[in-house]
Amino acid sequence: MGSISKLIKSIGTNARSASRGLRVATTQTKNNAILGIAKNIDAQRKVIIKANQKDLDHGKDIGLDEALLDRLMLDNDRIDGIIDSLHEIVALADPVGSITDLKYRPSGIQVGKMRVPLGVIGIIYESRPNVTIDATALCLKSGNGAILRGGSEAINSNIALFSCVKKGVSSAGLNENCVQLIDTTDREAVTELVKAGDYVDAIIPRGGKGLIEAISKSAKMPVIKHLHGVCHTYIDKDADTEKAIKIAFNGKTRRYGVCNATETLLVHASAVGRVMPELITQYLAKGVELRGCENTQKLSNKINKATEEDWETEYLSAILSIRIVNSMTKAIEHIEEYGSGHTESIVTENYTTAQRFLRQVDSSSVMVNASTAFADGFEYGLGAEIGISTDKFHVRGPVGLEGLTSQKYIVLGDGHTRN
Repeated sequence: MGSISKLIKSIGTNARSASRGLRVATTQTKNNAILGIAKNIDAQRKVIIKANQKDLDHGKDIGLDEALLDRLMLDNDRIDGIIDSLHEIVALADPVGSITDLKYRPSGIQVGKMRVPLGVIGIIYESRPNVTIDATALCLKSGNGAILRGGSEAINSNIALFSCVKKGVSSAGLNENCVQLIDTTDREAVTELVKAGDYVDAIIPRGGKGLIEAISKSAKMPVIKHLHGVCHTYIDKDADTEKAIKIAFNGKTRRYGVCNATETLLVHASAVGRVMPELITQYLAKGVELRGCENTQKLSNKINKATEEDWETEYLSAILSIRIVNSMTKAIEHIEEYGSGHTESIVTENYTTAQRFLRQVDSSSVMVNASTAFADGFEYGLGAEIGISTDKFHVRGPVGLEGLTSQKYIVLGDGHTRN
């Protein structure tokens, strides 16, 4: 315990020092570091995939489920996606130093707001090695020092990716301690990191509900989090049949082990006959287990009974719960009772209904005629995301560059004194 405590103190001290220089780094320097990381990842594909295979083999040996293995897996296509996201981040405007709301006051001074980095951010994550790169790039571009602590199941992948980070950061002339990886799998490292309030300004946990709840309770600094993603797609009585089937199917089946997957499908009773026979056929053909309310079960003997627990479960697997409702009001009431505040979508051709859904549903992303799978930083034009916050402070929804900054007031005068 003592050695881990000393390790975190050393990492934190180095991060705090490095972040001061990063705060004033030019946009070009930060972009050069990110491009350097991309270049090294491209050059080290075989090494990264080989390291990832070790993690996958170990994951299978210890019985990780398919959803976690899917999150863990890296192949050439996913590495291409990582590199693309780095180039997207480079192309984005640098929020640091931007001044808004500058205006003269009666005294003659000018008052405005300047966007500034948060400082040092600790990121604790499970399964997904791409977070090592997404978090690095977003923190670098937003001028924040980063301390990364990935899950033990991805340790080989994270170490291989982080070697590319170190080379990219150094090649741009930045302090290599701008980004640091805690490469021990000792869980005590997480305990010590979340207590390191003298060095870390914010913690971002990415992983299961249990991990996030535990960190939220013990952290000595603000936590940017979402507990889980119980996302809903509601097919309204005025939905276009073809759109409804496409959106509901894609929202559930595009990928199962992701937080933006539709976990509950709500269907207006008057739309059931138009959409459910085809949807049931498609879901079953895809291997999705269906669990439904009493009325839903009447549609097929292959639909299991949904329990109260089903409505509040983030499956992260090929399971979908379905409820038939008699009105949009009932659909919204269901979302309010069981939803996690992540993402909800309505399929409807009625403009008034759509506007009501947008205004009344209180989630971090609310959609009209679009798959919940779009709730993603890359799709939102953020380049990547460091997480999806279901909190209401300090940031909500996919957390990109701006979400990793704050604002301070600036005052401009010319010898002004106050009477």
